[in-house]
Amino acid sequence: MLYLSVKALHIILVTSWFAGLFYLPRLFVNHAMVTDKATIERLELMEFKLYRFMTPLGILAVALGMWLWFGFGFEWGGWLHAKTGLVTLLIVYHLYCGRLMRAFAEGRNTHSHVWYRYFNEVPVVVLFVVVFLVMLKPF
Repeated sequence: MLYLSVKALHIILVTSWFAGLFYLPRLFVNHAMVTDKATIERLELMEFKLYRFMTPLGILAVALGMWLWFGFGFEWGGWLHAKTGLVTLLIVYHLYCGRLMRAFAEGRNTHSHVWYRYFNEVPVVVLFVVVFLVMLKPF
């Protein structure tokens, strides 16, 4: 029963974290396109609040994932190592989003809205691969 509760909470936290990983770069797309001061300030506030909210979700999602892995004798296999590598990539992506957010706030953004459109797709691709790895355990 505890295992299923932890797993359910892990899935909820991962889903919530991904919502932030999908939306924050979309805010960057809009931020890179606007020039009026009021809209820029509103986007900066939205970015800051979202990042502040999604960071603990990511930390808890990773912590519960580690608990599932080490605390319940999770299956070992190459798929799990691949998943761990992709989760590490997501953590780096999350932290890089924080750097981009600070660059916007300091007026140092160097990327176009087109770059952010491509950047926005990274967590989508990672999510697809991770779900297939977890469900199929191909190796």
